[in-house]
Amino acid sequence: MADEKQAVEETTGTTEPVEVVPTTETATEATETVEAQPEQEETVTPEEDSTPTVSPEEFLSSFDWQKFEEGIEAVEDDKLKEFEQLVSENFVDTQGADVVVGKVIHMTDREAIIDINAKSEGVISLNEFRYNPDLKVGDTVEVMIDTREDKTGQLVLSHRKARTIMAWDRVNAAHDNQEVVTGFVKCRTKGGMIVDVFGIEAFLPGSQIDVKPIRDYDQYVNKNMEFKIVKINHEFKNVVVSHKALIEADIEEQKKEIIAQLEKGQVLEGTVKNITSYGVFIDLGGVDGLVHITDLSWNRISHPSEILEVEQKLNVVILDFDDDKSRIQLGVKQLSQHPWEAIDEKMNEGETVKGKVTVIADYGAFVEVAPGVEGLVHVSEMSWSTHLRSAQDFVKVGDEVEAVILNLDREERKMSLGIKQLSQDPWTDITIKYPLGSKHTGIVRNYTNFGVFVELEEGIDGLIYISDLSWTKKVKHPSEVVTVGQELEVIVLELDVEGRKLSLGHKQTTDNPWEKYAKTYGEGSSHELAITEIVDKGATIVLNDDITAFVPGRHLEKQDGTKLVKGEAAEFKVIEFNKDFKRVVMSHAAVYKGMEADNVKKAKRKMSDNAEKSTLGDLDALADLKRKMDGEA
Repeated sequence: MADEKQAVEETTGTTEPVEVVPTTETATEATETVEAQPEQEETVTPEEDSTPTVSPEEFLSSFDWQKFEEGIEAVEDDKLKEFEQLVSENFVDTQGADVVVGKVIHMTDREAIIDINAKSEGVISLNEFRYNPDLKVGDTVEVMIDTREDKTGQLVLSHRKARTIMAWDRVNAAHDNQEVVTGFVKCRTKGGMIVDVFGIEAFLPGSQIDVKPIRDYDQYVNKNMEFKIVKINHEFKNVVVSHKALIEADIEEQKKEIIAQLEKGQVLEGTVKNITSYGVFIDLGGVDGLVHITDLSWNRISHPSEILEVEQKLNVVILDFDDDKSRIQLGVKQLSQHPWEAIDEKMNEGETVKGKVTVIADYGAFVEVAPGVEGLVHVSEMSWSTHLRSAQDFVKVGDEVEAVILNLDREERKMSLGIKQLSQDPWTDITIKYPLGSKHTGIVRNYTNFGVFVELEEGIDGLIYISDLSWTKKVKHPSEVVTVGQELEVIVLELDVEGRKLSLGHKQTTDNPWEKYAKTYGEGSSHELAITEIVDKGATIVLNDDITAFVPGRHLEKQDGTKLVKGEAAEFKVIEFNKDFKRVVMSHAAVYKGMEADNVKKAKRKMSDNAEKSTLGDLDALADLKRKMDGEA
């Protein structure tokens, strides 16, 4: 309007008002106007006077611009002020940098036409409205003037800049008031997502997207979601949002409602949330419960994943919970009949059944004879052998086996089975197969400090005492003579049918060498031999493969006073031969000291005879003296 006023002044060539000669009609109107003005000033209140009586559009439509430009008609100052006020209140100053509100009046495939009450409409690219795909004609939006006139004379607006200016105030207000905001997920980034919130790029951590782990982040890109602003760093201009916080808040409310209605025995529908080796966690709609692996199925399972999978829906029954109902124990198998209640009435003790081996332990194997019904085959009932082994030596998981029902307790739901009962007891005809003195070949299964266990056949084991392993060797431990798994010839020495005991001997399979050596190495016999080894307290001499003699240290002394050394040959005399204790003692000193010993013996014998004679003579003299004394009397 100031430009227009200036144009009038330039046309007249002066700044003073131009005097215009009015026509009759104009003069009349002017007179009426002048006369009416005082009355209007007296009747119009200040409030009414400050309010425009006409709109800018009405003012411009009734204004005669031609007369104004020609200087024919002048405009009063109050009218100019009124017009300027109307323009300032209703039209936007395109030179300003403030955020204004505009209305969408038209939309194309690429742009939105916005009316901000300026001289012309503005244009905004639809890319700035990606967060709001539902934008339509008639919506109001905040904009800033980006370019007053582009190359085509078009007014260019920016919605993004306007949002950015207002964004921090809105973000801070939403954070302080714990408000829920809507954001547009722009793209993925390391560890989470980038979200447009009020025009600010906020970070959405992957752990804050949902209460459950998210594997596919791309499913959220280019979507609007509700968030809660959880953290603002004003120094680095960082904003962190969370969608999980909203879900948790809703879940907490649902959880309170569900917990208040929980009762033991109640059946609910849940979703498998997580699977572990010990059980399954079930989501009951905001409340989690645990189904232990033993409560999943009446059948034995090794891992819950065999029958369930994540996100699977199923019915569960509430078995128990603590006082605050934070730990809820659930069950699945309790919703079906117990298999023992449906067990065949014809299944009794002594009957033969078929089943599959489900579990193997050191003490036995469990066999499923009916769905959910298992019996235990103890390792002692797998074979007639008294030498117990691991159950894995007989069966493996998955084997189809036959067994005899040994014990059946329907109330306790326990069943004992036996496999060996399907074959004949080998001890039935033991006296016929293994009579006393019979010779057999067995396998060494085990040994102890006192002997060796030899298996003649499955179910028949015999014991060889350590003293019956060798005629000649003094065995301290059976491992010195035999090894486990070795075949060994044995002879039946004793048989106890009732006690199911069998005594065997190994050395009895050969002749006793000590019998034939008794004459060769008898006491007093002499032999030319060499010292084999010097040992503690003496030396040893190997006589043959079976016998080794011992020479005490004092019997190694030679006639010149020195002692025999290893490998030195000399004459030895046997001074002791004991076949029971398998002992032979020899001496070198006895060889050259033998004659002196004989002379000593002879001298002692002569002295003994003389002493005997002398004693008898004295007795005769005393007898004669006694007779004389008796006669005199």
